[in-house]
Amino acid sequence: MPETTVANTLRRPRAARKTATGPAPKSSAATDSDAGIDTSYLESLLGYNARRAALAVIGVFLERMAPFGLRPVDFSVLTLIAHNPGITSRQLCAALDILPPNLVGMIKSLDKRGLIERRPHPTDRRAQGLHLSPAGKKLQKSAQATATQLEIDVASRLTAKELDTLKVLLSRVYRS
Repeated sequence: MPETTVANTLRRPRAARKTATGPAPKSSAATDSDAGIDTSYLESLLGYNARRAALAVIGVFLERMAPFGLRPVDFSVLTLIAHNPGITSRQLCAALDILPPNLVGMIKSLDKRGLIERRPHPTDRRAQGLHLSPAGKKLQKSAQATATQLEIDVASRLTAKELDTLKVLLSRVYRS
């Protein structure tokens, strides 16, 4: 059975698995095949660099969020609910660029775990506002602290100014 990559983990959500700590040693075949590969054109592409950086960050994210049972999108949903109590599913979809059918399952899963509560929306009878339950608030707070430390760790090769510049430039690309 092939080894699960970060990219495959993002495509096919699975239950968290226990793994050995630290990076897996590269086989000599993998090391030999990497030598002499010209990646200069790919490295000149924004998308390639953005994807490689994202995979590096997400790999650490998946490892550190496993104890919380959170994938990146689950963390994003919980965080938006935490910072915007009463947010609607429609607003979550717009903010995270998620299709409504994909969000339905996430909301059901978070609700089943007792992390969120649905309450009537104060101005729209058709909508429900989403709020964190006490358990959801506790989990989200711990997960947010973990995410903050993770960001510090993965960006350790950048100065604070470089990191701020990188975030501004990347947001310009996806907000254009």
